Amino acid sequence: MGRLTFGAPQLRRSPLDRQLGDFVLAFPMLVFAMCAHEYAHAATALRQGDDTAYRLGRVTLNPLPHIDPFMSILLPALLWFSSGGAFTFGGAKPVPVNSAKFLNYRRGDIVVSAAGVVTNLILALVWSGLFVVLGELGQSFTTAAPVVDTAQRMLVYGIWLNLVLCFFNLIPVPPLDGSHLFYHLLPPRAGNWYRGLQRFGYLPIFVLMFLFRPVMAFLLTPAYKGMMLLMQAIYPFRVGEGWNIFQS
Repeated sequence: MGRLTFGAPQLRRSPLDRQLGDFVLAFPMLVFAMCAHEYAHAATALRQGDDTAYRLGRVTLNPLPHIDPFMSILLPALLWFSSGGAFTFGGAKPVPVNSAKFLNYRRGDIVVSAAGVVTNLILALVWSGLFVVLGELGQSFTTAAPVVDTAQRMLVYGIWLNLVLCFFNLIPVPPLDGSHLFYHLLPPRAGNWYRGLQRFGYLPIFVLMFLFRPVMAFLLTPAYKGMMLLMQAIYPFRVGEGWNIFQS
């Protein structure tokens, strides 16, 4: 994902041909990660009694209802190529949630808020497992090694992007998912003031990302640690040397 990660592991600037090739691999994984995150919110909200997202057609893995033309397509591409393939950022359309419809407000708000990040964590583990399966197949069918090597590189992008999305969204700054979870730990008066910060939209998180990078790096430490652990686990099953997206 690049320098959005604010620390190692970190992608490096690449030649244009490598940038294009890696963007083709990373972009579908980014879009799927974002859409799966929003689908999880929508599906969980429906189970908790809120049919708002369902009536808007958001309980689907079809990316079209979730994609925002700017945030999901244009912005990731612009950031990727302007940074030499070292940085990108994006988002899907937020799923509308009416918490007043939850069967149990507190439980519903917590479960729905956690659904997206849990989904991203599960996807990171699923892509790790698929990396291992492909590695076994690639070692058995050596003629397919170049294809498997490319597929494994794509899966590593998927692992990394999902880990970053998971722990990025857990940051307790409105309007991220982590703020909904943190809200329930606060006294009512402090909680109401805290929720009021949502009126600033994504401004607080952009300020944190671009003006307080060391703080962001610290907050994303679980993503780095998780990536290191998973890379150590899948390393024996690599087929070629192209799998490691953090090497030039």
